[in-house]
Amino acid sequence: MLYYLHFLKDYFFPLNLFYYISVRLSGAMITSFLIALLIAPFVIKKLKKYKIQQLQREDGPKTHLSKSGTTTMGGIIIFISMTISTLLWAKPDNRFVIILLVSMVILAFAGWLDDYTKLVKKDPRGAPSWLKFFLQIIASLVVVMYLAVNPPSHLYPTHILIPYTKNLIINLGVFYFIFEMLVIIGSSNAVNLSDGQDGLASGLVIFAALTFIIMAYCAGNVRWAEYLKLIYVEGAGEISIFLGSMVGACLGFLWYNAYPAEIFMGDTSSLFLGGTIGIAAIMIKHELLLPVAGGIFVIETLSVIIQMASYKFRNKKRVFLMAPLHHHFELKGIAEPKVTVRFWICGIVLMLIALSSLKIR
Repeated sequence: MLYYLHFLKDYFFPLNLFYYISVRLSGAMITSFLIALLIAPFVIKKLKKYKIQQLQREDGPKTHLSKSGTTTMGGIIIFISMTISTLLWAKPDNRFVIILLVSMVILAFAGWLDDYTKLVKKDPRGAPSWLKFFLQIIASLVVVMYLAVNPPSHLYPTHILIPYTKNLIINLGVFYFIFEMLVIIGSSNAVNLSDGQDGLASGLVIFAALTFIIMAYCAGNVRWAEYLKLIYVEGAGEISIFLGSMVGACLGFLWYNAYPAEIFMGDTSSLFLGGTIGIAAIMIKHELLLPVAGGIFVIETLSVIIQMASYKFRNKKRVFLMAPLHHHFELKGIAEPKVTVRFWICGIVLMLIALSSLKIR
């Protein structure tokens, strides 16, 4: 919304600043951070009043038993902060911003439904898996159907760019849209699985989002895209503002979610955070950088798959002490804050490796 103030530059020249993505990106980060910081105490108080509290697994790490009763469904804080900040600072008629906001609402509803069933209805099973999966399919279909008609780049509608190569672009044809759906659903669930320690998921989301802020900014700038041999996507710069709002909101949330957490994220935001990062990657034609920038999410998901497969096909034998992987390290005797910070360090290194693709070609 603030973008339109630059039309008044003839009356007050400093308003021209609102035209620039870099200025609005900074504004979006700061705004969402401050909103999250300010509304969190109120949200925590209200959730406590209604006893929206964490229910710990009895078979989980013993150190987590003390977390029972901690306020959860804190994803509301991130959702509100991101929505307000994006509407304020992004160009509201940008097609990518609209799709990201619509997808965020659908995935947030899927996560909220699960949290509501567990925490308000007191059903430990949560919302039916088929219903959550159905809503994820709906969100991915919205994106796929739109991009099928209005591709990010009309020159490369069903192509993927292979990172770390020089102009190696592969056309997947009709399979590209199936691939897109798998990317969105997979990234949504990967973040959800990683949300099991104080500050873990919110910290890792920040590093992944920062990666795609830079990639989106470069892909949306015709000169930078040409210089870096990227697929140019007109209007992609506005995606960086949405992701900037995500970074700011997660930082504000992390203020209260850091060890020892005062509030947990819950499925309310973990599903849409992962899903919208995946959608952003698709829109800027950098889907294959997701497993790099979000490598920890991939490893966490693989640990669950390996554990389940081993248990089923190897006569109930387990590979890890507990899955996802962060619980395995906890049960090995490593303190939770140390596991979280080490995973953050790995996330930062992976972010840098992903960004190196801009020059390594």
